[in-house]
Amino acid sequence: MPRLSSSVLVLRGEEVLLGHRIPALRFFGDYFAFPGGKLEPGDGEGEQGLRACALRELGEEIGLDLGTRDLGRLETLATVTTPPFAPVRYQTVFFLLRLGEGEVPGLSSGEFDELRWMRPRDALRSWTRGEMRIVPPVLLFLRLLAEHGAEGLPEAAGAQEKLLEQGQLHPVYFSPGILLAPLKTPTVPPATTTNTLVVGERLLYLVDPGSGDPEEWARLDERLDFFCRMGARVLGILLTHSHPDHVGGVLHFAKERGLPVLAAEKSLAQLPLEVHGVEQRVLVQGDRIELGEAPDGSEGWRLEVHETPGHHPGHLAFFETRYRSLIAGDLCSTLSTIVIDPHEGHLGTYLESLQRMRELEIETLYPAHGPAHPRGRELLQFFIDHRKEREDKLLSILREGVGELAALLHRTYDDVDPDQLPYALRSLLSGLQKLEEEGRIRKRGEIWEMRA
Repeated sequence: MPRLSSSVLVLRGEEVLLGHRIPALRFFGDYFAFPGGKLEPGDGEGEQGLRACALRELGEEIGLDLGTRDLGRLETLATVTTPPFAPVRYQTVFFLLRLGEGEVPGLSSGEFDELRWMRPRDALRSWTRGEMRIVPPVLLFLRLLAEHGAEGLPEAAGAQEKLLEQGQLHPVYFSPGILLAPLKTPTVPPATTTNTLVVGERLLYLVDPGSGDPEEWARLDERLDFFCRMGARVLGILLTHSHPDHVGGVLHFAKERGLPVLAAEKSLAQLPLEVHGVEQRVLVQGDRIELGEAPDGSEGWRLEVHETPGHHPGHLAFFETRYRSLIAGDLCSTLSTIVIDPHEGHLGTYLESLQRMRELEIETLYPAHGPAHPRGRELLQFFIDHRKEREDKLLSILREGVGELAALLHRTYDDVDPDQLPYALRSLLSGLQKLEEEGRIRKRGEIWEMRA
């Protein structure tokens, strides 16, 4: 169940208050946001409780002590629920507060380290130039405010809420020019969705349309049709790889829209595209996919193709050049570690791919599962370190003389939910294979052991 929370759009004339969340915060650290937070037991229940929550957060975060007598000053805008792609989801009621004379907010807690008063269009321009990160739903309200003004905002926000309730895709942008659409797929737990991305402004590419659900296709088609009405063109489908949860909608979108499919040769070979008359284009290391003019008007915007095998022999990643985003596919996840299946994956090769991508100057990293991460290089280093720690743990257990597979699984992955052990087994086998290839261990019958 999503957690209940409140957020407040604070207005002073034509300016809106944005707070910069300290980078160390786990939830949207280093992003600008509105004041707000989750409902606490002492706030009460229902709408009154959420209003009390909003006023409490205003006092705690920006030093505005309005008191419960001012509950009525908060104008309800809309309720927005986090799409089902995040480990923690929130059902947030957004309120509007117009400051009166003498009401001056200031830094008051450890969540914000900077406050900025900005006109909505100035904030959006700054975001488009890559000068500030803004929480995705805050971006939505800034756009509504810029378009409709303060007087028209409540009505426009209410209309947007109804569209989202009817199934319209959330406008999830962690960086300019990349729409993240988490669509339902039969993927590996804990994930329940795969991120389909729409990359570009006027020249669009669809990345990993993984859902095989016609209802999800309709949601994505609605957004693509909207972009096309605004003058954009969809030029093709890009695939990070050909696992089922990444390609479930490929035939639908390729055939209905007459789009070519661009992927590594080893991925294209696993798809029935030719028999359906779908154009195929092989991508290799160093290829460039031109995107035209970037959202800030700069030229030379493109995607650069990187071969990143290991999870899948035909795995690709795409580096976006203007904002230095990496479309990482299953190179990593913000929900869990990636399964390396020894039947088609290779752990040593996968680690080499992680390290090569770690050397790029990455800002935002878009995984196939889970929210985008604002510090992509840090995330890649985390998974490199995590794999090393897991390998060291496995070697320590092997040195104790434990060599039977079931015992190795339960000892090495004693921190994993029992329901996830079948997936952990695949990673264990890949780890044993790597160590055997390096000449550090060997297998005698059904027992694994250290080499002398």
